[in-house]
Amino acid sequence: MTEPQVKTRPLVSIVTPVYNEAGHIAECIESVLAQTYQNWQYTVVDNCSTDGSGEIAQRYAAKDARITVHRNAEFLRAIPNHNVALRQLQPEAKYCKVVFADDWLFPECVERMVALAEAHPSVGIVSAYALQGSKVLWTGLPYPSSIVSGRELCRKMFLEHCYVLGSATAMLYRAELVRGRDPFFNEGNLHADTETHVALLRDCDFGFVHQVLSYSRDREESLSSFSSDMNTHFSSTLQLLVKYGPDFLAPDELERCTQAHLSMYYQYLGKNVILGRNDAFWMYHRLKMAEAGFPLKRRRVVAGLLSALGEALLNPQHALARLRFRRDANRQAKRQPATSAAPGKVAATTIKEGG
Repeated sequence: MTEPQVKTRPLVSIVTPVYNEAGHIAECIESVLAQTYQNWQYTVVDNCSTDGSGEIAQRYAAKDARITVHRNAEFLRAIPNHNVALRQLQPEAKYCKVVFADDWLFPECVERMVALAEAHPSVGIVSAYALQGSKVLWTGLPYPSSIVSGRELCRKMFLEHCYVLGSATAMLYRAELVRGRDPFFNEGNLHADTETHVALLRDCDFGFVHQVLSYSRDREESLSSFSSDMNTHFSSTLQLLVKYGPDFLAPDELERCTQAHLSMYYQYLGKNVILGRNDAFWMYHRLKMAEAGFPLKRRRVVAGLLSALGEALLNPQHALARLRFRRDANRQAKRQPATSAAPGKVAATTIKEGG
């Protein structure tokens, strides 16, 4: 593609927040350089890395004028750092693409996403399949449903548990949506990406490219360890139903959804009585349920416990195997150093603290 042709295409601001990813940041940057779509400006936000990540990014910036490095004056937690990265958006950019420092993009990622957004001005967020390790993520929309009403997609999420709102690495945003929301991510929400996507989809459509366009690593040492151990999905979904359910669901639908979710939540809590979870576990869920307006009720935990026991009686070998697995995982977790439970990016995604 010639230089004039490149400049006539919409500018895409690409941002990467990074903290101590010297082993991966070069691969991430190389994946941006390898994009078939070349009209981009790329900002790497170095969150006071101590392992040379910033210096690696600076070397690339010295070779390509489209790449700049912003270094934070002080260390920030993960979500605040992501918000700083998104504030580096170029004034003339029409689209914004995030790629986390230990992720990377397949060569056609930006081109395919921009093409879909350009063809459909009502689309505010574009996503696609992603690989995490060897697993394909964000499946659920039937082919070729490349354009879905934002409101209908959120209804499917609440009513049918169809979850295709992936991590920021899997997304392309219209820049006007990013500029219109500051901070872009709620810094007090462990599942900030999901909350932001749901909030935006009240007023725009959702685009989906049925192609694997990004890659995310399995992150063993990350805020996901806290999310997995506590199963924060339950509290996050409850809070989403309370805050955004009325925007997408009729009152009777919202009531049915909420009660069905609470039943599953209490069964999960009942199982954890059997597992002998510690005070931190119960404190977390008690706090989050109260924040959502549904204070934890002991009698419903007992009912969840009885339901879990009934399940074990109906299928004892399977249930016991799962309980033993969870028990052993909990014991192993207790032997490991504690990970931060501070706000960060998970939901369907995971990040390292400060990343």
